[in-house]
Amino acid sequence: MTAAIQAGAFLHHMALESADPARMAEFYADAMNMAVRQEGSTYICEGPLRRLLFVKGESRRLGYAAFGCRDEQGLEAIRQKAATSGLHLLPSPSPYFRPGAFAVRDCDDNLVVFGLATQEPAREGIRGPLQHLTLASQDPDAIEAFYVGKLGFRTSDYARAEDGRTLAVWTRSNHEHHTLACFRRSRQGIDHFSFEAGDWNVIKDWCDRMGRRRTPIVWGPGRHGPGNNLFIFIEDPDRNWIEISAELEVVHDRPSHTWPAEDYTLNMWGRAIHRD
Repeated sequence: MTAAIQAGAFLHHMALESADPARMAEFYADAMNMAVRQEGSTYICEGPLRRLLFVKGESRRLGYAAFGCRDEQGLEAIRQKAATSGLHLLPSPSPYFRPGAFAVRDCDDNLVVFGLATQEPAREGIRGPLQHLTLASQDPDAIEAFYVGKLGFRTSDYARAEDGRTLAVWTRSNHEHHTLACFRRSRQGIDHFSFEAGDWNVIKDWCDRMGRRRTPIVWGPGRHGPGNNLFIFIEDPDRNWIEISAELEVVHDRPSHTWPAEDYTLNMWGRAIHRD
């Protein structure tokens, strides 16, 4: 069992850079049913099992992604894997993790944090825990080598062009199909991130919520090939794509699969959005 799988690491929260973090917080409070508070220059949005922080910076860039671990043993497994892989361990910037959390920078300079979450009060609202992050990178093979080779994630699937170039890779740090994925793009930063609705009926509830708020669905409903999950996509004021998905594949042990570069890989029901 690899380090990340042993840790049962899951995407607990993220910090996003924005040229206008107040505007972003206002959008997520309304569209994603999250409460907002401000601590200094940071805007913190919280909903049921979903947490986002917005800080001043370059829009569509990741401040950091924070993965929670199952227990101390799991956290130590990732720490040891990172250390033996030659990674420089950095202090954790997270307000949600207990002492002992740490961070590393990946090959695209994204900051990734691992720790044990503090206890938080239960919150009411429509279901949608933060579930996965998908990066934009000019080199998805290097991203895979970092997360799989240096942190102990496992590769679930690839999408490859006819010439063999990797167009996308999906990796997991627990038994869900992917918690960290990457698409080949002309830029670096965030491709999209996802909230897990649980089942089709809850996606319908989210669609109704977006309709009442005149927040357009920019892609979907559809079903991805890799992961087999149902989805809709909306877009925030910084043009980050937000996915709300359901019924993601659970992977216990199977070899990775390679998908062709075609619309039906990204959407088994038809229309796909292709990256630049």
